[in-house]
Amino acid sequence: DTLWDIAVAEVEKRESPGDDGKRVEVWEKSVLFMGSKNGGKTTIILRCLEREEIPKPTLALEYTFGRRARRHNTPKYIAHFWELGGGTSLLELIRIPITSNNIRSFAVVLVLDLSKPNELWTTMESLLQATRNHVNKILAKLEKTNPEVATEIKQRMRNSLQRDHPDYELVDPFPIPLVIIGSKYDIFHEFDSEMRKTVSKTLRFVSHYYGASLVFTSKSEALQLKARVLINHLAFGSDRSKSVSVDHSKPLFIPAGLDSLSQIGPPPTSDGDIGKMRANTPLELWKKVFEKTFPPKSFYDLQATKDPAQDSQYAEYEVDVMRAQKNQELEQYKRNASKSWKEMDLDSD
Repeated sequence: DTLWDIAVAEVEKRESPGDDGKRVEVWEKSVLFMGSKNGGKTTIILRCLEREEIPKPTLALEYTFGRRARRHNTPKYIAHFWELGGGTSLLELIRIPITSNNIRSFAVVLVLDLSKPNELWTTMESLLQATRNHVNKILAKLEKTNPEVATEIKQRMRNSLQRDHPDYELVDPFPIPLVIIGSKYDIFHEFDSEMRKTVSKTLRFVSHYYGASLVFTSKSEALQLKARVLINHLAFGSDRSKSVSVDHSKPLFIPAGLDSLSQIGPPPTSDGDIGKMRANTPLELWKKVFEKTFPPKSFYDLQATKDPAQDSQYAEYEVDVMRAQKNQELEQYKRNASKSWKEMDLDSD
């Protein structure tokens, strides 16, 4: 079946009753995966959908979906999975999958490559800021056209922490559900213990501050299963895990709302250094401490992306032949133009 055939079938299912004459309800969720370039986003999606495929590099923005039904005549779940490729180079594409029509059922999964801590903060900050700005624009429009929905979304995110949580007034929840995945833990585990502690504490703070869940994963089946638990909760409404692992010497697993600033502790630096750092928010202070240990790579370095026209996985003989011909014509035109300029008599009388 084509994608359109499947879409038509889903609509017909919603409009027709089940075998016992009862209408079967369909619940839909959308999840945008974004993060570090070559960080393992595609692999995580395939594992969640239980597909045994060899992952391919993602070009721009890609889409797939999954369906689940727990029991006969229970709500059917459809999850729309979007994946943003190119690391931070294609931020403008974030606005395509997130719209006012699906904002109530949308979530984000941010995948960060733990083996590249010098790229971690810049990648995280760029992607989350771009997403937050876009979502805030949608919410601003909804406040005028459908204020009840806008209020519902904002209140839901405030509820990521219980009102009696000591940090309830100290955090700034992300406007839509967020899961942060630290990938390639198998490489990260070989790092110096103090480096691991700095990265782990920083990601714990960021996740807690944004009301997000945090999990570290790798090629290990056990760690992949933990990531799938969090994603399946977002995508298919499965039960929310309440287990927690905050030991910095082990892979972290912290569902949203189950951490605290007192358990995380202060940024990993001396009191004297903290006193010298100028910061307007706790998040900015943690950023300065983190980047002191891991000086960031240039944002423009992270934006560099491979030309898809040169990627062998997208090769098409007829198109490539025509492209080569046009390139030759362009080069010939440039040579002729250059020659004609040189032959012109530019001397003034």
